[in-house]
This record gives sequence, structure tokens and C-alpha cells, in this order.
Amino acid sequence: MTRRTSSLALATVLVATLAPVAAGGTAVAASASSTAPGAGPGAALSTAPGTTAEATAVEPGRIVQEDPPLRVIASPEAGSATLRFRATVPAGVTGPLKTRITLPITNWPPAGWTDYRVAALITSACSVAGTRLAPCSWAGTTLSEEEEGPARVVLDLPATEAEPLISYLVDLELHHSLDWLGNLDAPVELRSADGTVVSRGTVRLEVVGDSPSPFTLGAVYGRDKEGVLWRYEAKGLEDRKLTPRTRVGGGWNVYERVVPLTRMDARNMGELVAQDKQGHLWYYRGTAYPGAPFKPRVPLGDAASTEWKQYTALAANGRGGLVARDRDGVLWNYEKSSQRDERLKPRVRVGGGWNAYDLITGYADGLVARDRDGVLWKYNATTAYPAPYRPFDARWRVGGGWKVYNAVAGTKELGRWSRTDLLARETNGDLWAYDSAPSGFGYATTSIRRRIGWGWNIYDLVI
Repeated sequence: MTRRTSSLALATVLVATLAPVAAGGTAVAASASSTAPGAGPGAALSTAPGTTAEATAVEPGRIVQEDPPLRVIASPEAGSATLRFRATVPAGVTGPLKTRITLPITNWPPAGWTDYRVAALITSACSVAGTRLAPCSWAGTTLSEEEEGPARVVLDLPATEAEPLISYLVDLELHHSLDWLGNLDAPVELRSADGTVVSRGTVRLEVVGDSPSPFTLGAVYGRDKEGVLWRYEAKGLEDRKLTPRTRVGGGWNVYERVVPLTRMDARNMGELVAQDKQGHLWYYRGTAYPGAPFKPRVPLGDAASTEWKQYTALAANGRGGLVARDRDGVLWNYEKSSQRDERLKPRVRVGGGWNAYDLITGYADGLVARDRDGVLWKYNATTAYPAPYRPFDARWRVGGGWKVYNAVAGTKELGRWSRTDLLARETNGDLWAYDSAPSGFGYATTSIRRRIGWGWNIYDLVI
């Protein structure tokens, strides 16, 4: 009974003394006030025998990485990279401690990538508190009945007895197909047997390809005033420079609009739609063959239909379909019938007011829209209960000053980090690439831009 009374008193002290911890990181400006989730205070630590009711709350210990970031080359031929970190454990903590590393993956590519597929392509050996290196396995959480929440890739290290300072080594070998992982700030937590977090921190990994995979790299197209379409490919360099252009073919000036349904890549894969001046919509599928990036066009839907003439803007909806804005500012959503089908489902009304924007284009997992004051807004494709009438989550503000550009286009990664980029062309013909980063808002365009070309005002269309 005495021990129970002491525990209740201690809980009362903890509730009274624990203060909120502010959310960490840099918030992305949004139209609605929103902050990234922060690390709140951990639960009260278990107390050692003899602890009195007057004891104060103990903050979780820190986990510190040695020489961050760790550069990991996604290629078994490159050998392993060794992650080293140390955890301090607060005084009074006893019993075995379990440690978990979580890879915060948000830039999932298509083609069946899952958490457990990624886990199977990572080979590791682990050492805890000076023990001999031994194989340890990563795991996906979606196939576990004990795990809740979104898909995660985790490594549970061998349990160890509590010590004031615990050292960890994790050797990492990544299959070459994982070079799209990019930069990861991976949370690490130590928990006691009852699940209480006793130490926490992050380790930073930079995953790069031995040679960048064409799957992760983007392609950019420009149509000149004679109607010739030209293709540029990303080199996979940090400066984001493009290869010299190659000629795709002539006759593209028959189209009023050309819109990527999916992001174009350096393998000559991806899908385009093109609307001609009569209002017909045509579909182009990538070939994966150099020199001939597209298969012959086919009508998208009814070949005789001219319904697309009524729209003033077209953009990808982030799920393989299209959104279209009519002259009254109403946005309509056309979902794709299937990934291997050139047909679209009947349109569904999304909502009005879209005449507030003078530019709408697909970007990453949704689209961006610029209002007439030059402010750029991002709409993420909704993932929670997607419905045709609600293809996007609420918009959030990227930033102002975008009026200086007369063309904006989303692309796959132009550099080495397997993310997405946003291209913007000034009226003088300079082409700029904006970095992006995963965030609580999906992919967020940062303020970091690089000039990757000039003379692009010879093109009346950039995609």
C-alpha cells in the first residue's frame, strides 16, 4: 500500500511539472495555420527503489550520431557503411532496453514499392554495447498485426541492459534499386520493458546511387515556335544541369496544351496527353526506347468528342487522371479507369473559384496553382478516403514572388536525392530549378533555387 501511495504522489508531481515541448523543425507556410508534429515529453520514467514522492520528472536521454550525416551508396559493390551513435540513459532506469530505428520514407515511387519490399533489400549487422557484430533484419510494419499507423521500415536492435552510456554500430548495405531513398532524418528511440521512452534522437542518412538510376531521374520537354518537341534529361548531378537536347519530332504545334499525366523520366517512360485545337484529347505512352520516347498517339476517350475545348486549364490530378477548369472557374476531375487503360471515367465536379489562378500545373503528389498576386499554392492529392469529388487536400501556401515566371513545371528528380523538382522560367529565358523536401505537407518546394539553363524563351511550351 505504501508503494502505491508513493506512485500516485509521483504521478501528481509529474503532471504538475512537465511542460509542453515546442514542435521542432521549420514550419512550411500554409494557408491554414499548421505546424509539424513535435516531440512531446515522454511518459514518466520508472523509478528506482527508494525514490521518494518529491522526485522531479526525468527527461529522456539524448541519442547522438557520430559524424553525421552518414553517406550510404546504394550498391552492394560499394561495400557497407557503418552508422555509429550513442545513447545516454537517465539515472534510475533499469531493466532491458529495446532500441528502434525508423526510416521516415515519404517519397514512395510507383511500381509496387512497399515497406516490406524496401526492408528486404537492406542488409545489416548490428553491435550493441560493444557486442560482436551480428546480422539484424529490417522489417515493414504493414504486415504486422501489432503495428498501427502508416507504413514504416524499422530496425529493432537487440535488447540490452541499461547503462549510463550505450554505444551502437549498424552496418548498412543497400540494393542498388534503393537509390531513390535520398536524405533521411531517421528517429531512434530507446524504450524500457513497459514501453516508456527513455532516450530519443535522430540519425541522418544520405542515400545516393553508385550511378543514378534513370528511373529516379527526370526528363524535361520544350516545344519551339516551329512545333518541334525537344527532350532534355537529368544528369543526376548536384547542380541539376541537364543533358544537351535531342529532337523528338515535329508537328506538335497542332496542340494547344500538352500535359504530363505522370512525371516523365530518363528511361523514356511516362504518359502525356495533348489537346488539339479542335478540342480532341490524345494520349501518348512512353516507350522506354532511346530516340523514340512515345508510342503512336491514341484518342483518350471518344475520338469524336470535342468536349475539351471548353476548358481553360488542364493538369494531372496526382493519381494518373486529369483535372480541367472550365470558363466559369469550375474544376472537374477525370479519374483514370486503370493504370493500363487509356480511358477516363466520367467527370465529377470538384468546386468553383478556380479562376483565381492564372497558372495550374501538376507537381509531385498533386498540383500547384499561382494566383493573380503571384502567390503559389500547393494541393496534395488526397490519400484519406479518396473520392472523385475530393481529389485534393486543403491548399497550403508555398510563397509569393512567382509572378516573374511565365512557365512552371513539375519534374522528377534532376539531382541525386530521389525527390521531385519544380522548374520555373523567367521572361528573359533563364530556367530555374527549385529544390523540394518531404514534409508533413507531402513534397514541399523550398526557397533554394539553381539556374540550370538560359535561352529557354525559344520555347512556347515547357513541361
